[in-house]
Amino acid sequence: MPTEHTPWSDAVDKKASDIHAVTGLPLMFRIDGELQPASAKPLTSAQVTALIKQFLSDKQLKKFDESKDIDCSHLTADGTRYRINCHVVGGQPAFAARIIPRDIPTPEELLLPPVILDLAKSRDGLILFTGPTGSGKSTSMASILQELLKSQPLNIITLEDPIEFLLPPGTGIVQQRELGSDFDTFPDGLKHVLRQDPDVVMIGEMRDLDSISLALTMAETGHLVFGTLHTPNTVQSIDRIIDVFPAHQQAQVRMQLSMSLTAVVGQRLLPKIGGGRVANREILVRTPAVSSIIRDHRLAELESVIQTGGAEGMVTFEKDLKRLVKEGLTKDEE
Repeated sequence: MPTEHTPWSDAVDKKASDIHAVTGLPLMFRIDGELQPASAKPLTSAQVTALIKQFLSDKQLKKFDESKDIDCSHLTADGTRYRINCHVVGGQPAFAARIIPRDIPTPEELLLPPVILDLAKSRDGLILFTGPTGSGKSTSMASILQELLKSQPLNIITLEDPIEFLLPPGTGIVQQRELGSDFDTFPDGLKHVLRQDPDVVMIGEMRDLDSISLALTMAETGHLVFGTLHTPNTVQSIDRIIDVFPAHQQAQVRMQLSMSLTAVVGQRLLPKIGGGRVANREILVRTPAVSSIIRDHRLAELESVIQTGGAEGMVTFEKDLKRLVKEGLTKDEE
């Protein structure tokens, strides 16, 4: 595919994070968190369909025709990867494409707190990244995994929907598996992971009881597990995990979490002064006090523990925002 005068190359040139193509509307790019028109004329159904045919295989096109919704990844001729969702609006085709940077940012570039890297190097437990879609969860996890691979010969297995960043194996093994082509469902993919001798497992999304239960079991058995949840903050993430289970299992789940949860990192992206975006984070680290609170179902007390847990690396969104403003990275009104 030519690399000039295409939505793909134009979006990369303008440093967009997302491309939106909806029949009847102009092509849109999201730049620094804001939607901006990338074309003057509305797209026709034929134009959107032509773009979709650039990245869907015949098999995927058939599935899209049947289900009206499909996720996939796409690699353009210039080496840029995209995470794409094709869907139907008013009977007409549309898609949203997330641009995956070619290079995985370093923890320093992402301003990841050292406590998260230190906890990841312990190589066991469950580390959750939470936040809305587009808050940088996958980027943060890829950055940490890349850092681990620089110094340790690990067997890292990821289950993703779809694969985003391509991890360099370093001196270890990286097996990145994609939903639909390499496994049918997250629970199916996770059931056999422990037989594949992993050191680290990354789950693209913990979206149901089975995948959450299997993730907890892996973390309990001495593996380092990364996962994501679409929850707004750290406390609600723990609540969400517990509430997924039937009432008669929740006491056992609280016990599992109290022992296997390593940390929860909540993220949201804010406009960065000078262009781009910067992550505002909330961090909960498991301490004896946190374990006791989770086990005894006193989650309302976690907020105060985060506020007073600075020595252990904990921070609230509000306190982290004040730091970002003080360091001149974002504006106070954000």
